[in-house]
Amino acid sequence: MQINPPFGYAEIVPLLKTLRVRLPRRGEVPDFARKLNAIPVSFSEFAAAARDYPIVFTSGDNGKSFAPVAVLGMAAGENLFARADGWAPGTYLPAYIRRYPFCMARVRLDQVEQQNRMICVEKAAVDAEGAEAVFDEKGEPTAQWRDLQRLLAEYEADLERGRELCAVLAEYALFEPITLQATLNQGGKLQLSGMHRVDEKKIEHLEVGQLRNLAQKGMLGRIYAHLLSLENFSRLLERRAARA
Repeated sequence: MQINPPFGYAEIVPLLKTLRVRLPRRGEVPDFARKLNAIPVSFSEFAAAARDYPIVFTSGDNGKSFAPVAVLGMAAGENLFARADGWAPGTYLPAYIRRYPFCMARVRLDQVEQQNRMICVEKAAVDAEGAEAVFDEKGEPTAQWRDLQRLLAEYEADLERGRELCAVLAEYALFEPITLQATLNQGGKLQLSGMHRVDEKKIEHLEVGQLRNLAQKGMLGRIYAHLLSLENFSRLLERRAARA
């Protein structure tokens, strides 16, 4: 059996009822997230994430598929929201971080990917200092683990809705590549590429059935949340200048 960990996780193991796990403290930021300049967002997160971050679409397979991400920094390895004492106050903390050290992992058995996902945990969190049981003596989940388990299940289903959104937008040929260029107050220039956005003008030329499909599936609202969120690039530059 082969278990493929999500991005940012080092080594994961299946979650057993006998394991003791170090659960995250409120607002805690895992080490891997401190060096991310973008992080995945799911379908339901668009509205909350759009208040603080630019939401763009990226592709790791030359445009065959896309994924929505929240931009956290203006350069590789730069996270403008991770601080020494946690995440920037008053800003939305993406679910990708809140679920850590747990995840729903893809499993391959005899080189065949299984349909169902497996609940796993970062191995480094098992029996670590401050670890605690996530199941009681009767095998029932503790209150904190019950909340995390619900988050995992809802987040995984929501990621699927996000993938469906991207597939529809690609099918309707609504994506266009964008490159951000900026001149910094402290000197020098900056360029951020590899991103895509929805071409708003193309929405006007969609067929009636296509527009209805976007509206019925709640995708139209996500499109405009994404477009409005692009204004946050200027706020990222301001945050970067303040940190410098």
